[in-house]
Amino acid sequence: MLDYGLPVLFVLFAWWFLTGAVLYIIGLPRTTVRWSMAGASIVALGALATLWQTAGDTSPAAAYTAFMAALLVWGWHEMSFLTGVVTGPRTTEAPRRARGRAGLWPAIETLLYHEVAILLTGVVLFAMLWGSANEVGLWTFVILWVMRISAKLNVYLGVPNLTEEFLPAHLTYLKTYFCRRGMNLLFPVSVTLSTIATFLLIGEAGTSAGAFDKTAFTFLATLMALALIEHWFLVVPLPSAALWSWGLWSREDEAVGEMTASPVLARASVPVQPDPPQPVSATLF
Repeated sequence: MLDYGLPVLFVLFAWWFLTGAVLYIIGLPRTTVRWSMAGASIVALGALATLWQTAGDTSPAAAYTAFMAALLVWGWHEMSFLTGVVTGPRTTEAPRRARGRAGLWPAIETLLYHEVAILLTGVVLFAMLWGSANEVGLWTFVILWVMRISAKLNVYLGVPNLTEEFLPAHLTYLKTYFCRRGMNLLFPVSVTLSTIATFLLIGEAGTSAGAFDKTAFTFLATLMALALIEHWFLVVPLPSAALWSWGLWSREDEAVGEMTASPVLARASVPVQPDPPQPVSATLF
Protein backbone atom coordinates (compact mmCIF):
# COMPACT_ATOMS: atom_id res chain seq x y z
CA MET A 1 0.00 0.00 0.00
CA LEU A 2 2.91 2.35 0.65
CA ASP A 3 3.83 2.10 -3.04
CA TYR A 4 0.58 3.92 -3.78
CA GLY A 5 -0.25 5.74 -0.56
CA LEU A 6 2.95 7.76 -0.27
CA PRO A 7 2.82 9.13 -3.86
CA VAL A 8 -0.85 10.08 -3.39
CA LEU A 9 -0.06 11.93 -0.17
CA PHE A 10 2.92 13.60 -1.81
CA VAL A 11 0.80 14.92 -4.68
CA LEU A 12 -1.90 16.15 -2.30
CA PHE A 13 0.67 17.93 -0.15
CA ALA A 14 2.43 19.50 -3.14
CA TRP A 15 -0.93 20.66 -4.54
CA TRP A 16 -1.92 22.17 -1.18
CA PHE A 17 1.44 23.70 -0.29
CA LEU A 18 2.32 25.20 -3.67
CA THR A 19 -1.15 26.71 -3.98
CA GLY A 20 -0.81 28.34 -0.58
CA ALA A 21 2.71 29.52 -1.34
CA VAL A 22 1.62 31.22 -4.56
CA LEU A 23 -1.38 32.71 -2.75
CA TYR A 24 1.01 34.24 -0.27
CA ILE A 25 3.42 35.56 -2.91
CA ILE A 26 0.67 37.02 -5.10
CA GLY A 27 -0.76 38.79 -2.07
CA LEU A 28 2.45 40.69 -1.41
CA PRO A 29 2.70 44.38 -2.46
CA ARG A 30 3.21 45.05 -6.17
CA THR A 31 6.66 46.41 -5.43
CA THR A 32 7.81 42.85 -4.71
CA VAL A 33 6.82 41.45 -8.12
CA ARG A 34 10.27 41.78 -9.69
CA TRP A 35 11.91 40.02 -6.76
CA SER A 36 9.25 37.31 -6.66
CA MET A 37 9.64 36.62 -10.37
CA ALA A 38 13.43 36.69 -10.14
CA GLY A 39 13.31 34.07 -7.41
CA ALA A 40 10.73 32.01 -9.29
CA SER A 41 12.87 32.15 -12.44
CA ILE A 42 15.92 30.83 -10.60
CA VAL A 43 13.82 28.01 -9.15
CA ALA A 44 12.34 27.18 -12.57
CA LEU A 45 15.76 27.05 -14.23
CA GLY A 46 16.98 24.78 -11.46
CA ALA A 47 13.92 22.59 -11.97
CA LEU A 48 14.63 22.31 -15.71
CA ALA A 49 18.21 21.30 -14.94
CA THR A 50 16.91 18.72 -12.48
CA LEU A 51 14.59 17.25 -15.10
CA TRP A 52 17.53 16.90 -17.46
CA GLN A 53 19.66 15.23 -14.80
CA THR A 54 16.97 12.72 -13.80
CA ALA A 55 15.93 11.81 -17.36
CA GLY A 56 17.82 8.53 -17.23
CA ASP A 57 17.08 7.64 -13.61
CA THR A 58 14.31 5.12 -12.95
CA SER A 59 14.47 5.01 -9.17
CA PRO A 60 11.35 5.96 -7.19
CA ALA A 61 13.28 8.93 -5.79
CA ALA A 62 13.84 10.20 -9.34
CA ALA A 63 10.09 9.98 -10.00
CA TYR A 64 9.43 12.16 -6.94
CA THR A 65 12.13 14.61 -8.01
CA ALA A 66 10.92 14.88 -11.61
CA PHE A 67 7.31 15.34 -10.56
CA MET A 68 8.18 18.15 -8.17
CA ALA A 69 10.46 19.79 -10.71
CA ALA A 70 7.67 19.85 -13.30
CA LEU A 71 5.32 21.47 -10.77
CA LEU A 72 7.90 24.18 -10.12
CA VAL A 73 8.29 24.86 -13.84
CA TRP A 74 4.52 25.09 -14.18
CA GLY A 75 4.36 27.35 -11.14
CA TRP A 76 6.62 29.85 -12.89
CA HIS A 77 4.10 30.18 -15.72
CA GLU A 78 1.19 30.66 -13.33
CA MET A 79 3.09 33.26 -11.32
CA SER A 80 4.20 35.14 -14.42
CA PHE A 81 0.59 35.34 -15.56
CA LEU A 82 -0.98 36.26 -12.22
CA THR A 83 1.59 38.97 -11.60
CA GLY A 84 0.89 40.40 -15.06
CA VAL A 85 4.46 39.87 -16.25
CA VAL A 86 3.50 37.49 -19.08
CA THR A 87 -0.11 37.82 -20.25
CA GLY A 88 -1.02 38.94 -23.78
CA PRO A 89 -1.19 41.93 -26.15
CA ARG A 90 -4.75 42.80 -25.07
CA THR A 91 -5.08 44.19 -21.56
CA THR A 92 -8.50 45.80 -21.90
CA GLU A 93 -12.09 44.70 -21.48
CA ALA A 94 -13.85 42.61 -24.10
CA PRO A 95 -15.35 44.48 -27.07
CA ARG A 96 -19.00 45.11 -26.26
CA ARG A 97 -20.33 43.51 -29.44
CA ALA A 98 -17.91 40.61 -29.55
CA ARG A 99 -19.85 37.43 -28.93
CA GLY A 100 -19.45 33.78 -29.89
CA ARG A 101 -16.68 33.14 -32.39
CA ALA A 102 -16.18 36.87 -32.88
CA GLY A 103 -15.20 37.20 -29.24
CA LEU A 104 -12.81 34.25 -29.20
CA TRP A 105 -9.79 36.00 -30.71
CA PRO A 106 -9.92 38.99 -28.33
CA ALA A 107 -10.10 36.49 -25.47
CA ILE A 108 -7.09 34.60 -26.84
CA GLU A 109 -5.18 37.87 -27.11
CA THR A 110 -5.45 38.37 -23.35
CA LEU A 111 -3.52 35.11 -22.80
CA LEU A 112 -1.44 34.86 -25.95
CA TYR A 113 2.05 35.49 -24.58
CA HIS A 114 1.30 33.26 -21.59
CA GLU A 115 0.17 30.39 -23.79
CA VAL A 116 3.10 30.79 -26.19
CA ALA A 117 5.50 30.67 -23.23
CA ILE A 118 3.88 27.43 -22.05
CA LEU A 119 4.07 26.02 -25.58
CA LEU A 120 7.78 26.82 -25.85
CA THR A 121 8.42 25.23 -22.47
CA GLY A 122 6.52 22.16 -23.60
CA VAL A 123 8.70 21.95 -26.71
CA VAL A 124 11.82 22.15 -24.55
CA LEU A 125 10.53 19.41 -22.25
CA PHE A 126 9.65 17.15 -25.18
CA ALA A 127 13.13 17.68 -26.63
CA MET A 128 14.71 16.90 -23.26
CA LEU A 129 12.59 14.02 -22.05
CA TRP A 130 10.74 12.33 -24.92
CA GLY A 131 11.93 8.73 -25.14
CA SER A 132 13.95 8.96 -21.93
CA ALA A 133 13.65 6.44 -19.12
CA ASN A 134 12.04 9.00 -16.82
CA GLU A 135 9.22 10.94 -18.50
CA VAL A 136 7.37 11.79 -15.29
CA GLY A 137 8.14 15.49 -15.55
CA LEU A 138 7.05 15.66 -19.18
CA TRP A 139 3.65 14.06 -18.62
CA THR A 140 3.08 16.01 -15.42
CA PHE A 141 3.50 19.21 -17.42
CA VAL A 142 1.26 17.92 -20.22
CA ILE A 143 -1.57 17.06 -17.81
CA LEU A 144 -1.39 20.50 -16.21
CA TRP A 145 -1.32 22.16 -19.62
CA VAL A 146 -4.20 20.25 -21.20
CA MET A 147 -6.44 20.47 -18.16
CA ARG A 148 -5.76 24.19 -17.71
CA ILE A 149 -6.72 24.84 -21.34
CA SER A 150 -9.89 22.83 -20.80
CA ALA A 151 -10.76 24.85 -17.69
CA LYS A 152 -10.15 28.15 -19.50
CA LEU A 153 -12.36 27.15 -22.42
CA ASN A 154 -15.15 26.09 -20.07
CA VAL A 155 -14.98 29.40 -18.22
CA TYR A 156 -15.12 31.24 -21.54
CA LEU A 157 -18.07 29.21 -22.83
CA GLY A 158 -19.97 29.51 -19.58
CA VAL A 159 -20.21 27.73 -16.22
CA PRO A 160 -22.13 28.54 -13.02
CA ASN A 161 -19.06 29.14 -10.86
CA LEU A 162 -16.72 31.58 -12.57
CA THR A 163 -13.21 32.21 -11.29
CA GLU A 164 -13.55 36.00 -11.51
CA GLU A 165 -13.26 36.48 -7.75
CA PHE A 166 -9.78 34.97 -7.82
CA LEU A 167 -8.30 37.50 -10.23
CA PRO A 168 -5.82 40.07 -8.89
CA ALA A 169 -6.86 43.69 -9.34
CA HIS A 170 -4.65 44.30 -12.38
CA LEU A 171 -6.34 41.43 -14.24
CA THR A 172 -9.96 42.34 -13.54
CA TYR A 173 -10.50 43.15 -17.23
CA LEU A 174 -10.49 39.39 -17.82
CA LYS A 175 -13.89 39.17 -16.11
CA THR A 176 -15.52 40.63 -19.20
CA TYR A 177 -14.44 37.58 -21.21
CA PHE A 178 -16.21 35.15 -18.87
CA CYS A 179 -19.74 33.88 -19.24
CA ARG A 180 -21.99 32.65 -16.45
CA ARG A 181 -24.46 29.98 -17.51
CA GLY A 182 -25.76 26.68 -16.25
CA MET A 183 -23.78 24.50 -18.65
CA ASN A 184 -21.92 24.47 -21.94
CA LEU A 185 -21.52 21.63 -24.40
CA LEU A 186 -17.79 21.30 -23.78
CA PHE A 187 -18.05 20.61 -20.04
CA PRO A 188 -19.50 17.07 -20.21
CA VAL A 189 -16.92 16.21 -22.86
CA SER A 190 -14.13 17.56 -20.65
CA VAL A 191 -15.15 15.66 -17.54
CA THR A 192 -15.89 12.46 -19.45
CA LEU A 193 -12.51 12.37 -21.16
CA SER A 194 -10.78 13.39 -17.92
CA THR A 195 -12.53 10.62 -16.01
CA ILE A 196 -11.51 8.06 -18.62
CA ALA A 197 -7.91 9.29 -18.49
CA THR A 198 -7.92 9.12 -14.69
CA PHE A 199 -9.10 5.52 -14.63
CA LEU A 200 -6.65 4.52 -17.36
CA LEU A 201 -3.79 5.96 -15.31
CA ILE A 202 -5.09 4.24 -12.18
CA GLY A 203 -5.15 1.00 -14.13
CA GLU A 204 -1.56 1.49 -15.26
CA ALA A 205 -0.49 2.19 -11.69
CA GLY A 206 -2.27 -0.92 -10.46
CA THR A 207 -0.76 -3.25 -13.04
CA SER A 208 2.79 -1.87 -13.02
CA ALA A 209 5.38 -4.27 -11.66
CA GLY A 210 8.33 -2.00 -10.94
CA ALA A 211 8.50 0.52 -8.09
CA PHE A 212 9.31 3.37 -10.48
CA ASP A 213 6.32 2.72 -12.73
CA LYS A 214 3.98 2.36 -9.76
CA THR A 215 5.16 5.67 -8.36
CA ALA A 216 5.09 7.46 -11.71
CA PHE A 217 1.60 6.38 -12.71
CA THR A 218 0.25 7.03 -9.21
CA PHE A 219 1.57 10.59 -9.45
CA LEU A 220 -0.08 11.12 -12.83
CA ALA A 221 -3.36 9.48 -11.83
CA THR A 222 -3.63 11.57 -8.66
CA LEU A 223 -2.82 14.79 -10.51
CA MET A 224 -5.39 13.95 -13.18
CA ALA A 225 -8.00 13.26 -10.49
CA LEU A 226 -7.30 16.63 -8.85
CA ALA A 227 -7.64 18.39 -12.20
CA LEU A 228 -10.96 16.61 -12.70
CA ILE A 229 -12.13 17.77 -9.27
CA GLU A 230 -11.17 21.34 -10.18
CA HIS A 231 -13.39 21.05 -13.24
CA TRP A 232 -16.29 20.01 -11.04
CA PHE A 233 -15.61 23.09 -8.89
CA LEU A 234 -16.81 25.07 -11.92
CA VAL A 235 -20.33 23.68 -11.58
CA VAL A 236 -20.56 22.43 -7.98
CA PRO A 237 -19.84 25.07 -5.31
CA LEU A 238 -17.43 23.53 -2.82
CA PRO A 239 -15.82 25.74 -0.14
CA SER A 240 -12.05 25.39 -0.18
CA ALA A 241 -10.78 28.65 1.33
CA ALA A 242 -9.98 27.04 4.68
CA LEU A 243 -7.36 24.83 3.04
CA TRP A 244 -5.28 27.85 2.05
CA SER A 245 -6.18 30.42 4.71
CA TRP A 246 -2.50 30.59 5.68
CA GLY A 247 -1.68 31.70 2.16
CA LEU A 248 -3.86 34.79 2.62
CA TRP A 249 -1.88 36.13 5.57
CA SER A 250 0.13 38.38 3.24
CA ARG A 251 -3.09 40.23 2.42
CA GLU A 252 -4.21 41.04 5.95
CA ASP A 253 -2.68 44.52 5.91
CA GLU A 254 -3.22 45.11 2.21
CA ALA A 255 -4.78 48.45 1.30
CA VAL A 256 -8.08 48.52 -0.55
CA GLY A 257 -7.55 48.37 -4.30
CA GLU A 258 -4.23 46.52 -4.23
CA MET A 259 -3.76 43.15 -5.83
CA THR A 260 -5.80 40.24 -4.48
CA ALA A 261 -4.58 36.68 -4.18
CA SER A 262 -5.14 33.90 -6.70
CA PRO A 263 -4.38 30.14 -6.48
CA VAL A 264 -2.47 28.05 -9.07
CA LEU A 265 -3.57 24.42 -8.82
CA ALA A 266 -6.83 25.00 -6.90
CA ARG A 267 -9.30 27.68 -5.85
CA ALA A 268 -9.75 29.66 -2.68
CA SER A 269 -12.52 32.14 -1.93
CA VAL A 270 -11.20 35.70 -1.60
CA PRO A 271 -12.87 39.13 -1.61
CA VAL A 272 -14.08 40.40 -4.97
CA GLN A 273 -13.42 43.88 -6.29
CA PRO A 274 -16.51 46.09 -5.85
CA ASP A 275 -18.75 46.65 -8.85
CA PRO A 276 -16.98 44.35 -11.31
CA PRO A 277 -17.71 44.76 -15.03
CA GLN A 278 -20.47 42.56 -16.35
CA PRO A 279 -19.34 39.39 -18.14
CA VAL A 280 -19.89 39.19 -21.87
CA SER A 281 -21.95 36.23 -23.00
CA ALA A 282 -19.88 34.03 -25.29
CA THR A 283 -20.39 30.71 -26.97
CA LEU A 284 -18.82 28.68 -29.73
CA PHE A 285 -21.91 26.56 -30.31
